[in-house]
Amino acid sequence: KLFLFLSQTECLKNQQNNNKPHIPPDAGGEGGLTDTQREVLERCLHALRNAKNDSQTLAALLLITRLCPASQLDKPTLRRIFEAVGLNLPARLLVTAVRGNENSGLPPHELLSLGTALLAALSTDPDMASHPQLLTTIPLLLGILANGPVSNQQKQAAQEQTQAGEMDQSPDSKVKSAESSSPESNPANVAKSAEKSKTSKQKGDDGSTSNGISPSKETSPSDSLDEAMAADCYQVLTAVCALPRGPDQLLSRGAVPALCQAVEQNQTCSHEKGLALLGCLLSGKTKDKVWSKHPAELLTLLVRLSKDFCLSKDQARLDMCSQLVQFLPPIGVAVESEELKGAVSRVWGVLRPMMQAKLTPKQIGTILVLSACLLDLYGWEMVGPPKFCCLMVNRACVEVRMGLEEPPGNELSPELQHTLTGCYRIMEAAIEQACSPGLSQTAAPSHSSISSLSLQQSRQVLGVLEEAFSAVVYHLQQVDQSRYGDPFIFATFRSLCSWLAEETSCLKEEVTGLLPFLIGYSRSHLQGESSEQGLSDWMAEISVSEERKAWTGKEPLRYLLPALCHLSAEEGPRKVLLTLDTPALLVNFLSQSWISLKGKSGVVSARDPSMETACSALLNFTVTEPERVRKDQCFRTLEALLSEALPVLVHKPRLLVLAANYCTLGLMIGRLKSTPSGPYQGYGNWRFFSSALRFLRSALDSGSSPGLVTVSISWEESWDDVAELWRLGLQALGGSVRAQPWITTLVREEGWLKHTLTMLDQCSALPDQHTQEALEEALCAIAEQCPACKQEIGDMMMRNDKGALSCMRNLKKSVRVK
Repeated sequence: KLFLFLSQTECLKNQQNNNKPHIPPDAGGEGGLTDTQREVLERCLHALRNAKNDSQTLAALLLITRLCPASQLDKPTLRRIFEAVGLNLPARLLVTAVRGNENSGLPPHELLSLGTALLAALSTDPDMASHPQLLTTIPLLLGILANGPVSNQQKQAAQEQTQAGEMDQSPDSKVKSAESSSPESNPANVAKSAEKSKTSKQKGDDGSTSNGISPSKETSPSDSLDEAMAADCYQVLTAVCALPRGPDQLLSRGAVPALCQAVEQNQTCSHEKGLALLGCLLSGKTKDKVWSKHPAELLTLLVRLSKDFCLSKDQARLDMCSQLVQFLPPIGVAVESEELKGAVSRVWGVLRPMMQAKLTPKQIGTILVLSACLLDLYGWEMVGPPKFCCLMVNRACVEVRMGLEEPPGNELSPELQHTLTGCYRIMEAAIEQACSPGLSQTAAPSHSSISSLSLQQSRQVLGVLEEAFSAVVYHLQQVDQSRYGDPFIFATFRSLCSWLAEETSCLKEEVTGLLPFLIGYSRSHLQGESSEQGLSDWMAEISVSEERKAWTGKEPLRYLLPALCHLSAEEGPRKVLLTLDTPALLVNFLSQSWISLKGKSGVVSARDPSMETACSALLNFTVTEPERVRKDQCFRTLEALLSEALPVLVHKPRLLVLAANYCTLGLMIGRLKSTPSGPYQGYGNWRFFSSALRFLRSALDSGSSPGLVTVSISWEESWDDVAELWRLGLQALGGSVRAQPWITTLVREEGWLKHTLTMLDQCSALPDQHTQEALEEALCAIAEQCPACKQEIGDMMMRNDKGALSCMRNLKKSVRVK
């Protein structure tokens, strides 16, 4: 049996290592087999399918591997062999070894070696790798990697199960029972096992430390993990991980804590294969899930890797840059952890001299990507002195220029695209910090902040950023619609938008010339005309990202909106935007966003700044292009949207800023319409203006103190954001009343006029002069268009000549009160 076991293990490893066989061109039939070999193979397959015991199965396998080398077998033939062997035998071997059955005839270590070798060979077939019976062996394989071939916990579990009389179960149920009883089947148990292993490390007389084994005892074969067995275990786990649902299968069976323990215990192959497998589990859509479930284990692992990084030398350290990126937590996870902060600080300390050294493009690329990820975690707080901040931004900008200023038609390699994406994040972070000097003042002053740059250093940073974004503009000018679904184009587009949000005076002609692409790109994605799958995958997998959300198609326009808000206020760019039908694009965006917002009924609605910014851009068009507003059908669509939305928004305090934008935008459009005097013009108009009057009225409160008007409690928190909109809304109300006199009926019916006059009569002063002027303008327009309102205002002014109402000189003239 021992000879059979050793021979079979060796042959199976041959088969596994040659899972992509070389088949001679003239071979026919079963791969490259001769007629005699094919006849023997068929007999062996028959013997495998009809074997009455394990010895017959192993004998047939041995004969196959001796007479039919794996190099001569094609994939269909290998599959026939795999199906004939099945998963029952290797699974039973593992369970027998774990339970320590003395009647097996082989030591547990040898049973495990044979079982893992068989599983490794079978797992090369995807169908076998996804088989439920193979999946049930995963906790056992993880236990082998974390604790050694036959751990004490497994022996104890086996003894308990033996006493319970469970040894008579069927092979399949034995596997399931072993899975449930094994400590490795539960992530919490693996973590406890790792803790026990750490606390059980004992020091010998020479001061050496062993992983849970006393140096005074000899290590038995069953307590050591040989490289072949470890490689077989990792082969199975890696094959499972490659399946569509593979990562979830591994996570649900405790893979992360077990692999972390294997690395912590420095088990065989753990650094080579274990870290690679963990890296796969920590990439893409599963990263957030894994970190939320196992933060302690992953943080301990990251701290260890950061220490290894700091202690490594030259090329090894450069190679570890990419590895560290995989193990950094998602943004917002464990940010307050002092242990994590310490690890990040140490890594920055090592990166500084590396950044200053003479490096190849590939070497500097890995350093810049790691730097970008560290910036995502803690910003500029730990980066270093201002001089180093300048150096890092400069090196990122140089890489962008070198990468993007290639002649048209040159394709960028995936490695270069990954590097440039990291460089973009560094550039974006530099812009954010440079334009938000107040952010660093909220915390303790830090000499390491980039906000501590001298005037000369600031000019240098702005200069290199302008040169880099010139290269970005140049690259985007060459992009045609067939590449709109390319994730790298989106990353480049997003980076440019972050700069345009703060800086539109530089490169004005180049940016204006690029507007057809910027608008076309945003419209294509908003309308779903481009392939979105690649972008969806990229959004989930990108390591340099401030958020991991599903792709909706609105993302490009969201990033472009701040720039549109600036550009629509300038005549030259605005004319180009109008030729590109940009107002219709903005209305479409607001419509889609409103539908999405309505769909969240019952959920506390969060503020959406992008909708507010879209309103600001449309407001610019409304103020500067009245004729376009009167004629363009998209503004009729916008009016209908505002009439539907404002009555809902006035009852949502968290969306007060959006309500102020909708109210003001609708009133500004209303002042451009011309309707005869008489009843209201349609239910939609009546509904909007009725809601607008109630909304405007709710801003000020005369309060309990006589003579003092204050901002109402519901508006107080957002007053800095909405004060100007409220005043502009009052002015627009006056213009709307002049254009549509029927509104004066609503002014009286809704109680706006009575409320306002009472408040002004009772108070001695308003919060500020601008507020008084806005109210006065609205009241003057109402007095001019409505005799009854004029009479009511005049009567109130005659009764009291000391309140805030008496200070409105223009209003006195309108109602002819001295």
